[in-house]
Amino acid sequence: MIQAALNGARRCDEHPGIPCTADELAADARACVAAGAAEIHLHPRDTAGLETLDPLTIYAVCRHVKETTRVPVGISTGGWIEPDLEKRLALIRSWYGPDYASVNCSEDGAIQVMQTLIGAGIGVEIGIGGLADVEVFARSLLVFSNAVVRLLIEPPGNELTDESTARTRFDEIHAALDRLGVMNPRLQHTDGPLAWFAIRDARDRGWDTRVGFEDTLVAPRGKRVSSNAQLVTAAVEIFARPR
Repeated sequence: MIQAALNGARRCDEHPGIPCTADELAADARACVAAGAAEIHLHPRDTAGLETLDPLTIYAVCRHVKETTRVPVGISTGGWIEPDLEKRLALIRSWYGPDYASVNCSEDGAIQVMQTLIGAGIGVEIGIGGLADVEVFARSLLVFSNAVVRLLIEPPGNELTDESTARTRFDEIHAALDRLGVMNPRLQHTDGPLAWFAIRDARDRGWDTRVGFEDTLVAPRGKRVSSNAQLVTAAVEIFARPR
């Protein structure tokens, strides 16, 4: 499964192809699905182009994109979007529209955010960047919960110096999850220069992956692309190759 991550925390003016408005996100998502993406991950923006957790905006954007693509749509609960945890939890309690939302185990209040999403009837993607995050997931008591849609194996790109380092980090995380007996689907990715290595490695391991402007602005050979759909097409080609 390839998920398209359309924009992330990038500024709207960082690349001409980054979608920000609801219409742009819907059109971009439709193109990505046509290219082979099975799901969409996006960060809704307010009228000023800033990331927001506002329930009305979340509902409008998710509804528009789902009506356009007919595939699951997920969003982020990133603490940088709303640093005040209590305000963030209050906003999430009023959400309606996302099929799932990602939670970074490295952030303060991660378990509370997971529980709040479940209370709102929204699936949870567990973001795991390292071994400490595996411990947070274990403490959440959600290891065998059906509310966990998948585990995001996502060590930060700025912590991965080369392919060997990245492979070792992925090995450590997967091994720790295996020891817990985790059965949830896993999606492996990273951002920055090793984004495509992470995708190839996910293919080799038999796990899902994601691609999009949130993680990289260039194709596998380093050429700058004009759209998320081009990135999805490249990822589909990688996954089509024999392991």
